[in-house]
Amino acid sequence: MWGMMSESGGRLDLSGQEKHFPDEEDLSLETTRTRLSRILKRHAELSERLSRDSDKIIFERVQKEFDSARASQSSEIFLDGEQWNDGLLATIRERVHIEADKKAMAREAGIFPGSETEERITYRVRNKVICCLEGARFGVQYETFFAGEPCEIYHIILESKSFLEKMTVAEHTIPFFLPVREAESDLLSTNAMKFIDHVGDLLQAYVDRREQVRLIKELYGNQIGELYHSLPYHMVEFTLAGFECKIIVTLRYTDLTSVLPNRVRVMAWPKTRDVLVDQQGNGYPESHHALPSQLSYAEEALRSMSLPEGFAEIVLNLPQALQQLSTGGPPASTA
Repeated sequence: MWGMMSESGGRLDLSGQEKHFPDEEDLSLETTRTRLSRILKRHAELSERLSRDSDKIIFERVQKEFDSARASQSSEIFLDGEQWNDGLLATIRERVHIEADKKAMAREAGIFPGSETEERITYRVRNKVICCLEGARFGVQYETFFAGEPCEIYHIILESKSFLEKMTVAEHTIPFFLPVREAESDLLSTNAMKFIDHVGDLLQAYVDRREQVRLIKELYGNQIGELYHSLPYHMVEFTLAGFECKIIVTLRYTDLTSVLPNRVRVMAWPKTRDVLVDQQGNGYPESHHALPSQLSYAEEALRSMSLPEGFAEIVLNLPQALQQLSTGGPPASTA
């Protein structure tokens, strides 16, 4: 029998066993739907901002500047491991300031630089390309990937008034919902290299989470009911369709550089209410609140596997898990 009240006042789960749940977890479906509806509305409003022409114009202009810098480079150096360090970053900063000062002095003297300019070097560090730009600035171009295939390119441009002053973010093409300004405040003035790497981790993790959601919709769309997600894909909720109870999957990524959720909840909600029959044979719904059962095997799969892999594991073992719950046994193991 689906969740009922016991004689002692406790609530019963799918297996008929009495369980006591904390008040904070005893949320109704209506409350959950209201919260998700607000998230969806906010998502639509923010998505509209993403599609504005101004964002595309900024990207095209910045990309053109990076393309021009790479076209005029004299060499490209591939860095690995310890070669990417604070000393190299200081060299890049010094180089762009020297070049900017030379051009400023030449303009003041009425001399226009000829072909003898400072050597232009581009550095590649894993998925990052670092270019010296005009005006005492340098930029980082981030390449993102999913399953070995290239995805979007993003940029960030850093500048400082002098070599001795702290750097600031002059411009970027990174999605506004990722915490670039927070990272700038926390890291850029104290550890610029860590800031640059952190932004790359944020971008790659965002793309990975987004593509995982896209892939389960593509592969298992007929088995997914409602699906909601935040813009950074750090909050994902969906239901499974086609089963005898409603399965709600909730994923939370509190670390935006993570591609695996650190908070997972998979609950099986009964679809029907029990009917009581009085002495006259009249049936009426019982006035208790049906409670869900937690599917621990599914939660473990989603914590340790990518979303498409975890989804396949859940669906494969779900019939057996529900059968065991309904008969009073523990959920099916994935072992």
